[in-house]
Amino acid sequence: SSQITDGAAVVLLARRSVANKLGAKIFGRIVSFQTAGVPPEIMGIGPAAAIPKALEKSGLAVKDIDVFEINEAFASQATYCVNKLGVPQEKLNPRGGAIALGHPLGMTGARMIVTLFSELQRTNKKFGVVSMCIGSGMGAAGVFERE
Repeated sequence: SSQITDGAAVVLLARRSVANKLGAKIFGRIVSFQTAGVPPEIMGIGPAAAIPKALEKSGLAVKDIDVFEINEAFASQATYCVNKLGVPQEKLNPRGGAIALGHPLGMTGARMIVTLFSELQRTNKKFGVVSMCIGSGMGAAGVFERE
């Protein structure tokens, strides 16, 4: 399992008009976001249910995504989700996931979004997915586009 670590990250979400007015750099946009649930006794595999819903809402497919940031609360749950979805290994957590970097509770999502946009920029890629499991069988996934 991932270790619990300290961490800090920030993501500022704003209307484009407000960001432009303030002169803030725009890194990208949220294309879609979805949650999904699985039976609570199999907690951890929520991303396998949430990612397809977010992709469907965005009109994209696994093959269209350049980088997947899928939180590794536990190796077994992350492996299940990746295998079920058919995520190519070279697109998965290219800078390391929670097992390598830690799982700072309360800011994991922000850390994953910052890591995603940094990797999309570094590789000049366009689309990414951030997903994680949530206690009691829930999962959440967001599809993002770098600008």
